[in-house]
Amino acid sequence: MIKQVIVMRRDLHMRKGKIAAQAGHACVEAVLQTLEKNTLLSEEERENSALNRWLREGEAKICVYVDGEEALLELYHTLSEAEIMCALIQDAGHTEFHGQATYTCIATEPVEAERIDPYTGCLPLY
Repeated sequence: MIKQVIVMRRDLHMRKGKIAAQAGHACVEAVLQTLEKNTLLSEEERENSALNRWLREGEAKICVYVDGEEALLELYHTLSEAEIMCALIQDAGHTEFHGQATYTCIATEPVEAERIDPYTGCLPLY
């Protein structure tokens, strides 16, 4: 199974609409990064890529949470070291967070479950 994992910060107590917007930003950015990476592949490799398989199989997304910025950034760095691309979203703070730029979530590139589960499989569903 190919899936995209979205990791939200639960400690921010965002409104539902804000959660949806931040997750949407993360998902789009992660897919755009993946598309850019895939331009380096041959046509055959692109056709068989995790991204194309994910698009054909229904675009599974799993939303989980962490309890703070430190945990979010630690996971982001861990995934980067494991060569799993992810988009780290920082809200500008115009509508929430009292004008402070705030890291809200990450989303991974579409990736095989066996590759991502060791890092995110233990996180609670949001």
